[in-house]
Amino acid sequence: EALLRALDPSVTSAARSAADATMVRVALMVVGPAGSGKSTFCELMHAHGETLRRRLHVVNLDPAAEHFGYPVSADIRELITLEDAMSELNLGPNGGLIYCMEHLVDNMQWLNDELDEIGDDEYVLLDCPGQIELYSHVPAMQQVVAELQRSNFRVAAAYMLDSQFVADASKFISGVLCCLSAMTSLELPHINVLSKCDLLPSRRALDEFLDADASALRDRLDQTTRPAYYKLNAAICELLEDWSMVQFLPLDPRDTDSIDQILSQMDHATQYHDDIEPRTNEDDGEMDLEEQYDDADDQ
Repeated sequence: EALLRALDPSVTSAARSAADATMVRVALMVVGPAGSGKSTFCELMHAHGETLRRRLHVVNLDPAAEHFGYPVSADIRELITLEDAMSELNLGPNGGLIYCMEHLVDNMQWLNDELDEIGDDEYVLLDCPGQIELYSHVPAMQQVVAELQRSNFRVAAAYMLDSQFVADASKFISGVLCCLSAMTSLELPHINVLSKCDLLPSRRALDEFLDADASALRDRLDQTTRPAYYKLNAAICELLEDWSMVQFLPLDPRDTDSIDQILSQMDHATQYHDDIEPRTNEDDGEMDLEEQYDDADDQ
């Protein structure tokens, strides 16, 4: 092999080009309102991946985060923190968070370098901040997504909605509309997850909303609003039906089947399984052995 490289360097360059062509880089943006369980979701999926001997990396993009239950592969707080932005620029929490994300956009090379260190053919979860403005009219997250796509990442999104929103129809519709706003802003393949299902006192209400169609939701809305709003209720439910936004996947940490279903939908949204087998932590060891054999051959 060493002789071939010496005689024809194009052999290795061609092989490298072929490897780059088949390289699959996958990123899942974990988004949702503050307190909806985004970090817990990342922790749960990372731990479940280890159980399946499958490797998932988690990158923190929330400059206000403090504690993590998962190994952090990259952390925006190494670039900027919310506390520093607020103190140095005399900003409030909302303005400070927006400034932090705009600062990230201006320094995307930092994120690119961190992702390059994670490696190729890897599955990365991006634990995003919950500021609603970032997914409505502030373009920072859209620019992050665009940069990831330019870096050959297949990007999808998982929207977290607290299962407490199923307490009544109006709260659920409100949460779903925020979800729709985020998804139309990011313009990504997405899955919708009802988090914290283990905290619900009864499974009955959850099942009713998971199985409900637009007309059933409209009937529930009509029961709690005045007749003057019936047309508005119908229009909102029709919008949700047209965008297929009513259906959510329940996440119960005690139920491995629900976790498996969500992981399967994540793979489907990113088309991860179409090109590459999931990698495990043992792959690094195998690669090290292969490199040692290659070095021995060269010698």
